[in-house]
Amino acid sequence: MPIYVDNARIKWRGKEWCHLVADTLDELHDFAKLLGLKRSWYQQSASYPHYDVTVSIRQKAIQLGANPGCRKKIIQCAKKLKVEQGFANSRRREVTPQLKLF
Repeated sequence: MPIYVDNARIKWRGKEWCHLVADTLDELHDFAKLLGLKRSWYQQSASYPHYDVTVSIRQKAIQLGANPGCRKKIIQCAKKLKVEQGFANSRRREVTPQLKLF
C-alpha cells in the first residue's frame, strides 16, 4: 500500500498542514480511515485529489507506514489519482437506467 505524505507545512487556521496521497483512490481512502480522517475531508475538487493532514497526523501516518514523499512523487501520484477520479466520475454518469420508456 504505497501512501505518501509531503512536508509542505502550509500554515492555515493556526496549524501547519501537509498532503496525503496514494497510488490509488482505494488505498488513499483506506489509509485515511486508518488515520481517523473523515471521508468528507477528502479534497476531491482541489487541483489534485488528496487529504489535508496536520503535521502531527503526518507523523502518525509515517509511523503507520506512509512514505515521506518528495514533490516529484507527490505530483506523480496526484496525476494518477486525478485520472482515476475522472474515470470513476465518468462511469457513474454512464449508468444506464433499468427501464427505458422511450
